[in-house]
Amino acid sequence: MNTSHSWTRITYAEDIPLREGRAVEIDGREIALFNLGDRFLALENRCPHRGGPLADGIISGCTVVCPLHAWKVDLEEGFVFKPERACVATYPVRIDDGIISIQVRECERGNAPLMPAECTSGGVALATESVAG
Repeated sequence: MNTSHSWTRITYAEDIPLREGRAVEIDGREIALFNLGDRFLALENRCPHRGGPLADGIISGCTVVCPLHAWKVDLEEGFVFKPERACVATYPVRIDDGIISIQVRECERGNAPLMPAECTSGGVALATESVAG
C-alpha cells in the first residue's frame, strides 16, 4: 500500500495555553491538539461514545475527560479507559521553530488514522468514520 505522510502547520506553540486543548481541522478531519507543558499531543476530536468534543475536555495527567459523559481517553495512545473498551485516532505532532505541525497519513484507500494496534487487531468496535473526511 502506498502511503505518504504530510505535515500541516497549525499555529505557534505559545498560542495553545498550558493544559488546554484546541480543535483544528485538517483535510476534513477535526483534530484535538493538547498542550501538556512538556509536549503537545493530537487525537481525533470525537469521543467514541456520543461524539463529544475532546478538545473541550479537562486534562488530567496524560488523559482527557470527555465533557459530555466523562469518558477518559489516553492522549498518547487513544485508548478509552472506562466504561467501555474503545479507541480514537492519534496523530504525530512536532514543533519546528516554535510552530506546531500535525502529521496526517494518506493511504490509497483514503484517509487512514493512526490507531493503536490493540484497536485495529482485537475486534474492538471503533468510531473511525468521523476521521475519514
